[in-house]
Amino acid sequence: MAALTGGALVAKMLAAEGIRHVFTLSGLHVAPIYAGCVEEGIAIVDTRHEQAAVHAADAYARLTRGPGVAVVTAGPGVTDAVTGVANAYAASVPLLLIGGAAPTFNQSRGALQEMEQVDLFLRITKWADRIPSPELVPAYLAKAFRTMLTGRPGPVFLEIAWDVLSNGVEDPAIPVGYRSRARAAPDPEYVARACSVLESARHPAVIAGSSIWWDDAAAALVALAEKAQIPVFLNGAGRGSMPPDHPLFFQHCRKEALAEADVVVVIGTPLDFRLGYGEAFRPDARLIQIDADPAEIGRNRAVEVGIWADSRLALEAIAAGLGKGPDRSDFLRSLREREDKKQQKLEQFERDSGTPIHHSRLARELSDFANADGRDPIFVADGGNFVAMAAKTVRLKRPGRWLDPGPLGCLGVGAPFAIAAKLLHRDQPVFVIQGDGSFGLNGFDFETAVRFELPMVVVVGNDAAWGQIRLPQVAIFGAEKSPGTRLAPTRYDRVVEAFGGHGELVTEPEGIRPALERALASGKVACVNVMLDPDAPMKAGMMGYAV
Repeated sequence: MAALTGGALVAKMLAAEGIRHVFTLSGLHVAPIYAGCVEEGIAIVDTRHEQAAVHAADAYARLTRGPGVAVVTAGPGVTDAVTGVANAYAASVPLLLIGGAAPTFNQSRGALQEMEQVDLFLRITKWADRIPSPELVPAYLAKAFRTMLTGRPGPVFLEIAWDVLSNGVEDPAIPVGYRSRARAAPDPEYVARACSVLESARHPAVIAGSSIWWDDAAAALVALAEKAQIPVFLNGAGRGSMPPDHPLFFQHCRKEALAEADVVVVIGTPLDFRLGYGEAFRPDARLIQIDADPAEIGRNRAVEVGIWADSRLALEAIAAGLGKGPDRSDFLRSLREREDKKQQKLEQFERDSGTPIHHSRLARELSDFANADGRDPIFVADGGNFVAMAAKTVRLKRPGRWLDPGPLGCLGVGAPFAIAAKLLHRDQPVFVIQGDGSFGLNGFDFETAVRFELPMVVVVGNDAAWGQIRLPQVAIFGAEKSPGTRLAPTRYDRVVEAFGGHGELVTEPEGIRPALERALASGKVACVNVMLDPDAPMKAGMMGYAV
């Protein structure tokens, strides 16, 4: 093999992993990687902010169930990327961030954009390091992919200096077989214990999270639920893993079901604030926890059975070993009655004809339109109250169709997540459920979507406020002591029009559906800017903010 630069070796390792897109904001420090990517046929997608580049790589990883890659220049390029990496770490996403650096022969001399970068990532990655020489580029990349994708997935940061990327290597060795793709099987003894606990349960429940998606375990989850007649609740990337009309899928009565269940199966979701740090369950409930990360098992709450394994293999093993349990029809009937009652109450808001428009009315119109005519939509959720309320209404046909930031609650993922989704699924419609506040974080990357000809429909729920913060803040401290929570009723539709997209303002509920139809038919990046009632979440009793 002829001499290859460090940048070319980076590109070869990315190509070997099947990476088809790299997200970046241009910088000369990392230009040799761009040249290598061109040679390897890897598309360079340049965003308007480094945070957006990392968010796009995050979504790319989620949708492919493989690594996503972002490349940023030194100094401020790297610091701009920190939030995106922190978000990927909290959501357990295998993301590789490569940061440029000044040439090694100028380091510590005051070079342009020189700073200590590796230390920034030590607590928000699975591994952070700098590659010392071009000969070691393949070995470091191999370790990066191995680290990202082993056990609990997560991000890695590698710093590569200009001269390491520019200098050549004669006859470089390209590693192969450097990581295993085997699944972690569950311990048979613990599977048997889980089966015994489940067989004795009269009121069991399942709460299943993101590992259902990552481990391709949706079918196994449905099979176990049907065999054991267990109600299932979903969160995170697990959303959509059961059909919305499945008799064992529940959404609105989760709080009551988990508080009453005598046995709870927790799969691939941590016992964090979303589950009351383990206190969402009744004190004497027995927990079966399944997770790829053994450190998560038993965090915040003692478990009866902890299974460290791949979710799909664990669910299949439990279903295979499960015997007949007690009749749970009365419990399921009771839950369904409460679920239907809550759904009926929600439908009152979904039919609301007042102005300003109710969040739930907008969500219902969006869900009905997006799912009509056999469409298979992908929804990107980026916001506060509008997203929280839309999540109760939007129907998901399949897993992998709902992208939200995850437990860090990071705003600004809307445009970059949608860019990645559209690059990977050009024939599927992508809808961004966008708050007006969150639009301001990476809204300029709708220009990136226009530039790369990635049509999508951005539905802005515009209450002219940081609504999820303002409402509880006013309730606690009063309006006069709640500064910093109002926004202008900005014409975000015109912002997208200025980028070359399509835009419409909607102020009446009857105008939502026609505007959505025109937006999708435009074949452009389209923004439907809908003016919402800022007090609707409080009136509907859907106000909430975790601290």
